[in-house]
Amino acid sequence: MPKIGLLFPGQGAQYVGMGQDLAQEYPAARRVFSAADEALGFPLSEMCFNGPEDELTLTVNTQPAILATSLACWEVLKGYGIEPAAAAGLSLGEYSALVVAGTFEFAEAVRLVRKRGEFMENAVPAGRGTMAAVLGLDRGEVEEICRAASAKGVVEPANYNCPGQIVIAGETEAVAEAGQLALARGAKKVIPLKVSGPFHSRLLLPAGEQLAGELARVRLSDPNLPVVANVTADYVRSKEEVKDLLVQQVSRPVLWEDSIQRMLADGIDTFIEIGPGRALSGFVKKIDRKARCLQVSDVASLQNTLAELEGVG
Repeated sequence: MPKIGLLFPGQGAQYVGMGQDLAQEYPAARRVFSAADEALGFPLSEMCFNGPEDELTLTVNTQPAILATSLACWEVLKGYGIEPAAAAGLSLGEYSALVVAGTFEFAEAVRLVRKRGEFMENAVPAGRGTMAAVLGLDRGEVEEICRAASAKGVVEPANYNCPGQIVIAGETEAVAEAGQLALARGAKKVIPLKVSGPFHSRLLLPAGEQLAGELARVRLSDPNLPVVANVTADYVRSKEEVKDLLVQQVSRPVLWEDSIQRMLADGIDTFIEIGPGRALSGFVKKIDRKARCLQVSDVASLQNTLAELEGVG
């Protein structure tokens, strides 16, 4: 039997229409979207299915929308008896993993990530911070470049996605300077990201403090499934640790490559990316070409994944 790790996407994976055909076909998916609408007091499902896109891409909407879609996909897949050995999620996706692990009630999580989106959006004035993906350099080189560019302001690694792809974040001028230095150092490309702030940098510390206040009010349980945390690339074992790491996660780098390596080292051989997009599968393939990557975001990908699993089961 395959040893399955679930992977949940973060912000940026959203698209208009996500989750719609699963919700039409599966009552389990419909129930998740209805619960999200009820928890938030407005029709989030309508925004996921029909847009408008500019509303869906606002951080405050994107975060609960991706969480709801990912968990709708999981509820359908779970109905086929799929049993994971571990889970991880990129940034926002960590909340989806923790809901699956029973740490958060879904309604609490969907309200919490909407607040998280608000805090992240408001932590840095518009235009003052940004992010960029640096392709083709190793982590040591990128860290060195950030140190050199920090003469222009805050800039630091934000996401260690996979070998040769590291996202940097910070003040706009410092990120631009780091981009220039990276190209001079031989980076294949530096791609500015369309984001509303310098996520996973210390400029987001105020958002983390606000999030800590919200988390203090939420009832959590210890995870009943191993979940690899972004901040440590190790398993979280207790609800107290979960709270602490989620606060840190807002302003600390996401150790995604290390998280996948941890799961591989523990014998996970099949990764199922659950929710919109395919970015995480792409990262896994760059980390280990031999890893099997499957995906569930709609009815067609669900059927493909079930067929693949049947073939190896």
